[in-house]
Amino acid sequence: MSAFAEAARERIRAARARVAAAQEAGDVVGEAGAADELEEALRTAREHGVDPSDAG
Repeated sequence: MSAFAEAARERIRAARARVAAAQEAGDVVGEAGAADELEEALRTAREHGVDPSDAG
């Protein structure tokens, strides 16, 4: 696995964790920001041929 692919998957994992943490805390603004970051990370991964489903 390339360093880029691993970094992309880590970015996705981190963004998913931030979404979950914001949801648990009831932080609507934080959740929206984390969801935006997750969408961007997923888009970037797909554009570069990285399978986001491998990110857990």
